[in-house]
Amino acid sequence: MAVNLNTLSRWAVEAALDEFVRIGRDAFLRKYHFGQARDYFVQHPGTGEACDSKAVLGAAYGLQFPEKGALRPQDFSGGQATVVRALKALGFDLIDAEVDTTSNKERAWTRHENELIVADYLEMLLKELAGQKYNKAERARSLIPLLNNRSKGSIEFKRSNISAVLIELGFPSLHGYKPRSNFQRDGLVEVVSEQVAHMAVLDKAAALAVDRPADIPESIDFAKLAAQAPLRQHRAEEARPAYARRTVKRDYFERESRNRSLGKAGELFIVQYEQWRLERIGFGQLANQVEHVADTQGDGLGYDVLSFETDGRPRYIEVKTTAHDALTPFFVSSNEVDFAREQAHQFHLYRLYHFRTDPKFFELKGAIEQHCHLDPATFKATF
Repeated sequence: MAVNLNTLSRWAVEAALDEFVRIGRDAFLRKYHFGQARDYFVQHPGTGEACDSKAVLGAAYGLQFPEKGALRPQDFSGGQATVVRALKALGFDLIDAEVDTTSNKERAWTRHENELIVADYLEMLLKELAGQKYNKAERARSLIPLLNNRSKGSIEFKRSNISAVLIELGFPSLHGYKPRSNFQRDGLVEVVSEQVAHMAVLDKAAALAVDRPADIPESIDFAKLAAQAPLRQHRAEEARPAYARRTVKRDYFERESRNRSLGKAGELFIVQYEQWRLERIGFGQLANQVEHVADTQGDGLGYDVLSFETDGRPRYIEVKTTAHDALTPFFVSSNEVDFAREQAHQFHLYRLYHFRTDPKFFELKGAIEQHCHLDPATFKATF
């Protein structure tokens, strides 16, 4: 089959690289039926690990186009003109040499090292929540000698693991560190939980950040607003970790979801976007009929904004807004989940993120559980 590697997105390659690191080289190559690379390796941006470039692209294709499946070795050629060019175009670093990938495996982090990097991470998070500037790269350089000369890539990857733990605890994470759901939990979750519990100033800063009033951003280029939706990550079927069962002082994401000022600003912003979208493609009459139904008809409909397709069919839009990253969890009601199933062909969930600083959104069409894991948050008890 004819394959155009230029259609691959960076997020799909990152997902394949994460899987490579998570399950190991041998298991990854067996799973996707590739032999070992001899010339070109792509470097994982977080760990610095050298990964077989052609196998990674083959796996990434299946992640981005699940209906087509992963590419096999015979489906495309490797080398400079294909694999290397596609990876460099997406901003990845290539290693043009035969490498011993076993030498890249990380030694285990000690408790002392975990304590140092978690403390540094939480200091940056406190500054970010307070609107203060800080230098991630300089802090990483300062940590290297304290962490037995670990690589900068190793530090960056560990910061992403800390983001994952914080989100599971209901705390916001640092901007730019994508949480990785599958990682070695030994030692890290305990250290994060302990330090968060004893950092009252972080609790106060997070509460103030999610409670702040919001208004509709100005001077936004709507043409650059839409982004690629994240892929639902595979979850290992494990017992829920003990730290997640312990009482968490606050769930800041739930608290943010109750910020009516932020929610309404996000909904009005999407009303403006939908009007712009329809006008841009020549449907000004439909643009004039876009309605903020959460305001005009009240909550409980299962969606917030009534817009339209080009053939006049209704587009039911539920808006979820956060000031944090794209992977920040959001809350949906049972009514919204049911409505999305019933109106799967016309339901769209717009996830607005970075709303206060650099608004972007991605779109989830149809039943919500197709795209996300739905975890029960509360139960109604009756007699």
